[in-house]
Amino acid sequence: MTEERVTVANRGASWMRATANGTEGRTDWNAVDWRQAGRYVRNLRQRIFRASEEGNHRKVRSLQKLMLRSRANALLAVRRVTQVNKGKYTPGVDKVVVKTPKARGVLVDRIVTHQAWRARPARRVYIPKANGKRRPLGIPAIRDRAMQAIVLNALEPEWEARFEATSYGFRPGRGCHDAIERIFGIARGGGTKRWVLDADIKGAFDDIGHAPLLDAIGWFPARELIRQWLKAGYMEDGSWHATESGTPQGGVISPLLANIALHGMEDALDSKTGRDGRTAGSRALVRYADDFVVFGGSEASARQAKDDLSRWLAPRGLELSEEKTRIVHLRDGFDFLGFNVRLYPSPQTSRAGWKLLIKPSRNAVKKIRAKLKERWLALSGANAAAVIATLNPMIRGWANYYRTGVSGETYGSMDRWMFQRCVRYAKRSHPDKPWSWLRRRYWGRLRPNAADRWVFTDPANPEAYLRKFAWTKIKRHVLVRGHASPDDATLRAYWDDRRERSLADLPRRQRKLAHAQGGLCPICDTNIGNGEETHVHHVVRRRDGGDDTDGNCRVVHLYCHQQIHAGKRMSQDA
Repeated sequence: MTEERVTVANRGASWMRATANGTEGRTDWNAVDWRQAGRYVRNLRQRIFRASEEGNHRKVRSLQKLMLRSRANALLAVRRVTQVNKGKYTPGVDKVVVKTPKARGVLVDRIVTHQAWRARPARRVYIPKANGKRRPLGIPAIRDRAMQAIVLNALEPEWEARFEATSYGFRPGRGCHDAIERIFGIARGGGTKRWVLDADIKGAFDDIGHAPLLDAIGWFPARELIRQWLKAGYMEDGSWHATESGTPQGGVISPLLANIALHGMEDALDSKTGRDGRTAGSRALVRYADDFVVFGGSEASARQAKDDLSRWLAPRGLELSEEKTRIVHLRDGFDFLGFNVRLYPSPQTSRAGWKLLIKPSRNAVKKIRAKLKERWLALSGANAAAVIATLNPMIRGWANYYRTGVSGETYGSMDRWMFQRCVRYAKRSHPDKPWSWLRRRYWGRLRPNAADRWVFTDPANPEAYLRKFAWTKIKRHVLVRGHASPDDATLRAYWDDRRERSLADLPRRQRKLAHAQGGLCPICDTNIGNGEETHVHHVVRRRDGGDDTDGNCRVVHLYCHQQIHAGKRMSQDA
């Protein structure tokens, strides 16, 4: 055990002793044992999942009450909404944001006191949509967001044991690539389901009926809290507006509530997915939140699916968007989650005569070019180091997302486009210099033995270079197994293996260290690739003689790193 882990564990043990019997005392945020808190919540989630799977509803409710009262759950909830979530610094109607360890500790102490809870209205903001319209978001107050995260850990594992295998949006251990890989398995060249209902639910988050949703939730211990959040309304231009339907986009618990409202879609289509992930029936469904596609063997089957779903959605206050819903043949293709899915004629390479290719969609390419162009223009006058530091994360993130498809041709096209942008940048920065001078100054090889001589580099630091899309290797995604959930304790080895696979998005050095650590942060014992920012930590600080070798380095979450150094400062002050 490293010195940092011992320090954090010792401080965490004293914290646990001080708070074991309730809420007395103030929470010292820098003394929290995240490893212990995480294990407690993870074990409790697994127990709720198992009881739900067994149909033991009394035990489910008892365990959920325990989770709702858990101080460890409150700590993880506050960490999530104040340090991890993207909107952590976006205030609600109370204009409060929580940025310091002391403020986080105060928030924990406030939400674990068992007082009457009254939800505050959400703050209405708007974000632009691709079609030029604006999407309304409801931003709850930070206290409500923390409480929603607490409720989420109690409600989610119950439903994880019940959700359909074909649901991939906003669920632990699942994502966009699983949905795309599922589509590949259904639509590949030899398949028989070639007609597609490409559907979208109109205003899904805004129009979900409250009564059917609360009926589906049943006698959940925090049902009244959920009802309050649904009915809290929103503030816009200083006025309060009632919410008679919908869940506020921007709430921590809203995606789960939407999944609960849409649960049962497979039954409506008379389609079933077995524990092994195989689909039985004439139709196949793939759903990512409110976006979904239905595959059928004929155009008539796809039209019938549309009628069946329209009838099923109506009692829930929902309807299909006529603007975005269409029926197509796979030969014509469709876009889903940024990818284009289409059958191409391939008489020489496929027995069926057709080959399914999943590529980045034209719209996705158009969007990333617009974003990169905007950044290039904003960087006018900046040095090469700033250009590289700004654009590399965008290039890496986009290329990593599309690496699971047939993206090589698109990557090459993007690199040629980026080269032209680099040339324009160099000429604008040095309008009086000839091309031969610009080439020597800004372009070179990434490595002495590399074949590519046209790597854009920083003249002040040749080790800094602009990434190319084509450097990202194409790698097929491994589809999540059937109904598998991280809350299923019997699948621990399976999820350990998938956690290792999830590290591909980390920078090369961090990826190497993370693999050596089994994919876990050594401080909080959770997945290093869970979306939190990561840092490289030196066990022995360089100023104390430590080196930069792998043996002296660990990759940790940013906030775990801060806790380590806060502990050292505390020790020095003592």
